Amino acid sequence: MTQELSKLTVVVPVGAPMQTVWDCMTQAEHIVEWNFASPEWHCPAAMNDLCVGGRFSYRMAAKDESFEFDLEGIFTKVEEPYHLGYTLADGRKVEINLEQAGDLIMVTQTFEAENENPKDMQQAGWQAILNNMQLYTERHLI
Repeated sequence: MTQELSKLTVVVPVGAPMQTVWDCMTQAEHIVEWNFASPEWHCPAAMNDLCVGGRFSYRMAAKDESFEFDLEGIFTKVEEPYHLGYTLADGRKVEINLEQAGDLIMVTQTFEAENENPKDMQQAGWQAILNNMQLYTERHLI
């Protein structure tokens, strides 16, 4: 019997047009600019094939070179510019929805938690990454 994974959700409002938010979230040249949870980390490389069945790989690395890993998976849903889904290499599923809310785009990301780290730590990390995406996207408009 397999254990069902808990789902966690993070949300951020982005003050940018829908297509800009989508592009910043999905294009590798933008992903490397925001895909990390703290200033001690960075995303030195990103590649993706943005289509259903397409693969992606984002290198996550500590700036002091003490640790790095690749976040990899396969896209399961690509409905530009509203919905994105993928399955991580470890089998966990992630869904991202973009919704117009007045002048803002609400980005909601729901992911299956892994069992190695506390859920509150995972939620905080994913929220920090999404916050970085928001800041980068809004600055990208300037």
